[in-house]
Amino acid sequence: MTPPPPQPPPPGPDPAEDSAADPCPRPELLVVLFGATAGALGPDLGSDETDLILLVWQAVEPRRRQVGTLHKSLVRAEAAALSPQCREASGLSADSLARAEPLDKVLQQFSQLVSGDVALLGGGPYMLCTDGQQLLRQVLHPEASRKNLVLPDTFFSFYDLRREFHMQHPSLCPTRDLTVATMAQDLGLDTDATEDDFGVWEVKTMVAIILHLLEGPSGQLFSKPEVVKQKYETGPCSKADAVDSETVVRARGLPWQSSDQDVARFFKGLNIARGGVALCLNAQGRRNGEALIRFVDSEQRDLALQRHKHHMGVRYIEVYKATGEEFVKIAGGTSLEVVRFLSREDQVILRLRGLPFSAGPADVLAFLGPECPVTEGADGLLFVRHPDGRPTGDAFALFACEELAQAALRRHKGMLGKRYIELFRSTAAEVQQVLNRYASSPLLPTLTAPLLPIPFPLTTGTGRDCVRLRGLPYTATIEDILSFLGEAAVDIRPHGVHMVLNQQGRPSGDAFIQMTSAERALAAAQRCHKKVMKERYVEVVPCSTEEMSRVLMGGTLGRSGMSPPPCKLPCLSPPTYATFQASPALIPTETAALYPSSTLLPAARVPASPTPVTYYPGPATQLYMNYTAYYPSPPVSPTAVGYLTTPPAALASAPTSVLSQPGTLVRMQGIPYTAGMKDLLSVFQAYQLAPDDYTSLMPIGDPPRTVLQAPKEWVCL
Repeated sequence: MTPPPPQPPPPGPDPAEDSAADPCPRPELLVVLFGATAGALGPDLGSDETDLILLVWQAVEPRRRQVGTLHKSLVRAEAAALSPQCREASGLSADSLARAEPLDKVLQQFSQLVSGDVALLGGGPYMLCTDGQQLLRQVLHPEASRKNLVLPDTFFSFYDLRREFHMQHPSLCPTRDLTVATMAQDLGLDTDATEDDFGVWEVKTMVAIILHLLEGPSGQLFSKPEVVKQKYETGPCSKADAVDSETVVRARGLPWQSSDQDVARFFKGLNIARGGVALCLNAQGRRNGEALIRFVDSEQRDLALQRHKHHMGVRYIEVYKATGEEFVKIAGGTSLEVVRFLSREDQVILRLRGLPFSAGPADVLAFLGPECPVTEGADGLLFVRHPDGRPTGDAFALFACEELAQAALRRHKGMLGKRYIELFRSTAAEVQQVLNRYASSPLLPTLTAPLLPIPFPLTTGTGRDCVRLRGLPYTATIEDILSFLGEAAVDIRPHGVHMVLNQQGRPSGDAFIQMTSAERALAAAQRCHKKVMKERYVEVVPCSTEEMSRVLMGGTLGRSGMSPPPCKLPCLSPPTYATFQASPALIPTETAALYPSSTLLPAARVPASPTPVTYYPGPATQLYMNYTAYYPSPPVSPTAVGYLTTPPAALASAPTSVLSQPGTLVRMQGIPYTAGMKDLLSVFQAYQLAPDDYTSLMPIGDPPRTVLQAPKEWVCL
């Protein structure tokens, strides 16, 4: 199509005199642009993720009031189905769109035709002008990103005609409520009502509005263009920063491997604040598929909310409003070390996980190799540590460009010493979250004391003479663990295997094992770490008895998010746990009323005098601790039981001859009616009963029965 010569300028003042009279220079050329998609139109343009089907444009020379040729071009859409609204307004059909050029070809034609029109109008730089921001921010940039097209620089700055109109006429109506028709009506312009070519009337009317606005006082008109950021900028966020809640959204449903750049690409066309993408982590320190995004203003946030259920690959992403407090909680930090680390701009961040605890900067740099140098060498590494300075095995590294980061990612699961190292893309917000997690709480946080004292004392200390097994198959048994440990199983202490169950009483995949010494524990960890059990690799790490005891007594693991579930009866390994002080305030009132305070912690057994019968409390008393199962190895001789003393009513049927014998009585509840003497004796295997015959097993609460008709409750001496 050969454009006709430009129209001659109408009579008016000399352009040089007009330029001298105007203190603010106006743009030399404007290109008025209109577009439509196959879906929604108007304020919802681009909200349904449909493809662009139409572009109409015309160049304008505001100083001489000249206009170029009006051009209209159809765009082939991948999904040719038109919405009823679009079909009615445009009059287009699927057949006409099928014969159109694809978007990349149309953009090339646009650049060529605009360059020709600009040359005929006198040359010089030009700027796009659109009706609102949806066409560029919500349609062109997202679609080009989806189709991996590179837009010319022309599409990264433009004038919003609605905003320019509102600047000169602020009292008419809000900017978001303006349309081409209302602006023309407010200015009293005569428009061609007979024009029925879709998009042509809109462009002609926009040109008339621009020329009318520039006739009056226009000192600030068309002087501050809208800018679309070409690249997302990373940066730190402080806990002291004030973040406007009208600028934050929450994106949910992100792929696990997505990075901040992927999130920024999903919101392509919208201006995200520097460091404004915060990927959220779960209790295990892994990404949970959510992110908080902070935009530069509320208008960008409102446009982002229109991308609710748009797609990232094959997944649709939900977008909701969020608050500034939520963003600061996730992305904010207080560490000066982190601020210095993240202060370097235009850096790609990678996370290294699984480093040996003895690894230093030189080891990490040697692992990455000279082909992917870290920015500033050792200063570009940030090691994550516990509050006491112990390494966690995590580190972050900075790289100057995407190519170097890609080269480093090829070292994923490479070996450093005897450990393989995992590498992932990371973000500034993830750095803050990981550092905050370890700085604010220890690996095994402090827990509240259990409701009742623990009956069997355990030598406590910080010596790391235990190992923790993490990632066990849910079907793993004690025998599987012993087979997994191999030769190290001979170094297990009696009653030294403790399998942790979750709140539903099912295996959690964790277990603790007490070894005979710290050296044996370290050797077992080194020999068995990452070995495979039933097609799963199991992590084996040393830990202290105190850490193990805290977890088994109801504590939570900072790296696994385990919470203390309620259980009605204690399930403790006899020789394993340190004594906690009872908290009378935590004991239910109905239970505490049955027992005087002096009976809560009975004194040690004195063989020469009768010892009160002890028993497990009823369902009214609940212990809040992790469910555990134990390795039935031969126990050591237990000390005096420290649970609540049996109330007098429970001893009414007990003969005096039994109660006067030295030793400790244990009351057993919940025994099956079919249980016999041999079944009960097998429970106390390796424990020494006071007499050598069966008279130490005495039924209570029921008349005497035979062994085959044993009652449900027994008292054992």
